[in-house]
Amino acid sequence: MKIGTISIPRTAALAPMAGVADRAFRELCRDYGSAVSVGEMVSAKGLCYGDRKSGELLVLGEAERPGAVQLFGDDPDILAEAARRALAWRPDWIDLNMGCPAPKITGSGAGSALMKDPEKAGRIVRAVADAVPLPVTVKFRKGWDAAHVNAVEFARICEANGAAALTVHGRTREQMYQPGADWDIIRAVKAAVAIPVIGNGDVTDAESAAAMYAATGCDLVMVGRAALGRPWVFRQIERYLADGTLLPDPPLEERMAVLLRHAELAIRYKGEGIAMREIRRHAFAYMKGVRGGADFRRRAGLVSSLEELRTLADELINSTENS
Repeated sequence: MKIGTISIPRTAALAPMAGVADRAFRELCRDYGSAVSVGEMVSAKGLCYGDRKSGELLVLGEAERPGAVQLFGDDPDILAEAARRALAWRPDWIDLNMGCPAPKITGSGAGSALMKDPEKAGRIVRAVADAVPLPVTVKFRKGWDAAHVNAVEFARICEANGAAALTVHGRTREQMYQPGADWDIIRAVKAAVAIPVIGNGDVTDAESAAAMYAATGCDLVMVGRAALGRPWVFRQIERYLADGTLLPDPPLEERMAVLLRHAELAIRYKGEGIAMREIRRHAFAYMKGVRGGADFRRRAGLVSSLEELRTLADELINSTENS
């Protein structure tokens, strides 16, 4: 598929998850075959008002390109100005978040709250598309709730106002992240527009990625929480789509090596203090499913240095080898 002139392999991409898909994790997933990178969502107002953290979230490393920065907000003019400012970080395109279900985001009229006002969403897309010389994409949901499923109408409005591609999460805002993404709505959006459509929701492994392609006809699939602690899922998807081979998960020793590399990348970009606080949730995920790993996961929630994490990983490997 293409976003503007950017060619993207039809494999799988990592979803832009706030607080999870930071630069370190995105680079790790790209190494394992994630098709593109989309940064964590950034407040348009925060960027326009000079918030330091907003600038940090816009960084795209060379190892993760092509990639996009993602903006959220509810004011067309402010989002247009934020998009212009974001050009300083040299993104390959601008993604607009109109799907986040978090109350602190929707309470301000942003994120998936915009699905209640498709015309305003269209004005935002038009303002940003007119403001920057880059493709503009939009990520949104099935609708606000079960009584207001309007993804098809929303998609057409975004396309008419200059969107270059769309990502559809097959759940309403009301559903949050509950099981049961609706792939039919993704198929309906794909049939309704001429621009590329990316499908998101309930893609957890190679077989479900292939199933989404078959069920929806989408141009790319996006993997979210299923990649947490499993960056190799992108290699598994790529291989399965290529020749039908189901690659196994790596052995525990390799999983722990990936965890440590993940931590090292995070420390490089954020410093050890911040990185080790944030790596705890990832460590928990890397250790998930390991026999007798409950105590190790508890201890992973307390690590404060790379050396402590390395020691814990070695102990976990030794405990499973000797059990």
